[in-house]
Amino acid sequence: MRRVLRALVGNRPRPLTALALALTLVAGGFAAWAGQDWYAAAHDDRSAYAAQRDEALAAGEQAVQNLNTLDHRDLDRGLDLWESSTTGELHEQLASGRAEFVEQVKEAKTITTARVLSGAVTELDDRAGRARVLVALRVTVKASDGAKTEKDSRMLGELTRTKGRWRLSALGQAPVGGASAR
Repeated sequence: MRRVLRALVGNRPRPLTALALALTLVAGGFAAWAGQDWYAAAHDDRSAYAAQRDEALAAGEQAVQNLNTLDHRDLDRGLDLWESSTTGELHEQLASGRAEFVEQVKEAKTITTARVLSGAVTELDDRAGRARVLVALRVTVKASDGAKTEKDSRMLGELTRTKGRWRLSALGQAPVGGASAR
């Protein structure tokens, strides 16, 4: 009888070996699933789209801030920044009206600074290289007599990607309250 028991017990898989084999198979299956999931995420267009959205938002906020900041004591630097932040018709308008604008600002002797409060991309066509942003700003104007005024403003900007960089191609006030955007 002992021989029969030994023969039966000897042929049975050992519990620890069976458990180790089962865990190895489960871990291998999990690794394959996780690897496939990681590969799919790494090659998903949504992550590239999100990166473009974030890049457009950062560029849009900076450009809108740039176009609302100007110091009469260093006009050339400020206006150069305006021109480097823009493209298309907006750029042409700024460049063609620069001399006239310089005279107006020198006469007024104002210092205007802007701070972005928040911003959002409202439209993004990554393939066409176009985006729209809505940016809330706090604009502070310091007059020549030292008086300061602050105004909160919402701006709508259109961006165009040129040479791999987002630049403002249009800028205007966002409608307030129930006013329609026409």
